[in-house]
Amino acid sequence: MLGEEVGAREAPSSGTPPNRETRTRLRRAEIVAAATQVFAARGYGGVGMRDIADAVGIRGASLYHHFPSKEEILFAICLTVTREPVEENLPLLDAAGTPSERLAALVRAHIRHLRRRRLEYQVGAHERTSLTAEHLAETDQYRHYYNRRVREVLAAGMRAGEFRELDPKITALGMLDMLNGVAAWIRGDSDADVEAVEQTYLTLLFDGLHP
Repeated sequence: MLGEEVGAREAPSSGTPPNRETRTRLRRAEIVAAATQVFAARGYGGVGMRDIADAVGIRGASLYHHFPSKEEILFAICLTVTREPVEENLPLLDAAGTPSERLAALVRAHIRHLRRRRLEYQVGAHERTSLTAEHLAETDQYRHYYNRRVREVLAAGMRAGEFRELDPKITALGMLDMLNGVAAWIRGDSDADVEAVEQTYLTLLFDGLHP
């Protein structure tokens, strides 16, 4: 199950009206996108369901049809920056190639995800403690799993002699913290802008990792 798509995608222009399931998915994505903007601007505590409904341009009753509470919307936002990277980025670590090649591919994908989900990362970082204990535990499971997979590829590179001997746990934490900081400022009006960020971070990371 994928995370909520923040920023609704247009329905296929086949001339056939979207079915009910597609309309529901697009509306939920629209709600999550609007809530992300409002939470980023005003803070989670300063926003009510009416504010979100107004931002989307729908009635409050319609909003509750899709999400029973404000916290459920925050949970959907947090899943885009915890579950979605697991599903979209981690398969790169299972691809063919050396640990260095697979880690580099992950770094590029991670930065591009940060670019696409910049506001969601900021909202998640600042507001995740407002989640219920159950929802916080679920998002943390994805975060910890992502970290563990990065730690494993780092350890594999160390065993192969590609990376210098470091503590894989500390290295993974530091690497991901460094990458996630990009969300505070990355814009990237073009792919060339993002490629410059990717190359800079790859140089910084691998200059530190290589013996």
